[in-house]
Amino acid sequence: MPELTVTVKIAERPYRLRINREEEENVRKAVASLNEKINQYAELYAYKDKQDLIAMVALQFATAAIGYEDSAKVNDDAVIYKLQEIDLNITNCLSKA
Repeated sequence: MPELTVTVKIAERPYRLRINREEEENVRKAVASLNEKINQYAELYAYKDKQDLIAMVALQFATAAIGYEDSAKVNDDAVIYKLQEIDLNITNCLSKA
């Protein structure tokens, strides 16, 4: 995969990254989302350092990611259960034939 070097700004601080070209759009969207959340926290809360805002945004995103993982696991379990049910029904039908 061809790599690309990009510079992004998070909380007005530049970061140089080496990423796969296919990831560029997602990285830029993620940076925009981070900066948007950082700005929202800056308007709502008093802070001494941007690091405080970054920590709160990181906590918010990590909490959401864990929620999505848990939700995906529940969905996976439901799909596995249904597939086992279908397999059992097929096995029963074949054994009767």
